[in-house]
Amino acid sequence: MDMAWQKTQLLLLALVAAAQGGQPRTPRAKTDLINVCMDAKHHKTKPGPEDKLHDQCSPWKKNACCSVNTSRELHKDTSLLYNFNWDHCGKMEPACKRHFIQDTCLYECSPNLGPWIQQVDQSWRKERFLDVPLCKEDCESWWEACRTSYTCKSNWHKGWDWTSGSNKCPAEATCRTFESYFPTPAALCEELWSHSYKVSNYSRGSGRCIQMWFDPAQGNPNEEVARFYAMAMTAGAMSHGMGPLLLSLALILQLWLLG
Repeated sequence: MDMAWQKTQLLLLALVAAAQGGQPRTPRAKTDLINVCMDAKHHKTKPGPEDKLHDQCSPWKKNACCSVNTSRELHKDTSLLYNFNWDHCGKMEPACKRHFIQDTCLYECSPNLGPWIQQVDQSWRKERFLDVPLCKEDCESWWEACRTSYTCKSNWHKGWDWTSGSNKCPAEATCRTFESYFPTPAALCEELWSHSYKVSNYSRGSGRCIQMWFDPAQGNPNEEVARFYAMAMTAGAMSHGMGPLLLSLALILQLWLLG
C-alpha cells in the first residue's frame, strides 16, 4: 500500500469521525423535531387528520396529536383526562376558562412542539414541552381574561390535595384573584405549568412564536415556527461539531506535510 493511499484512508476516517461528532444534539435526540407527538398519556403515536375534533380543538383537525374523545373530554369542567377541576376556588369566569381549554387543546393536539419537547420521568407521561415561545398577545389576552377569577396556587403542576380524586386547594392555601398570584402576564404563562411556556418578544404572524389561537382557514401558523426553530437547533448543534472537524483536518494536513 503506497503512502498516498494511506493518507487518503486517514482523511476519510477523520472526516467520518468529525461528521459523527457533529450530529445534532437536541432535546428530542434521534427523532424528528417537526410534525411529532409527545409521548404522554393521551397523545396519539403519530399526528394525523381528526375531522370531528370538538369545539376549540377543531383548528387542529387536519393534523392532530389528539383524538376526538380527548378533545371532547378536555372541554368539561372536571375532565376525565386528568380529573382536574378549573373551579377549585369557585366558578371560573367563562372567558378565562376558554383560555385554559385552548391551552389544553394546544398541549394535547399540536404536532408542532417538537423543538421544545424534553424527556421526563413521570407516571403519566414520558415527555413534556419546555419554554415554548408563546406569542406575547396570546399570553396577554389570557392574563387579562383571568385576572379577576380566583385560584389558590401559582404552580398548578404540583402541590394539590388529591384525596377526593380531583384537585383541591391545599389546607394552607388561600383563594385570591389570579392577579394576586400572577401580577404580570409573564408570571401566569411561565409559572403556571412549570415553565412550559416562555413569553416571546415576537408577535402573532411573525413566524417566530407559537400561537395558542389561530384561524384554520388560514392554515396552521405554528408549522412555520416549528420548522424555523428546528432548523436553528440543528444548525447550532452542527456548529458544535466543527471543532472535531477542524482538528481532524489539521491533523491530516500535518501528516501529509510530514510524509
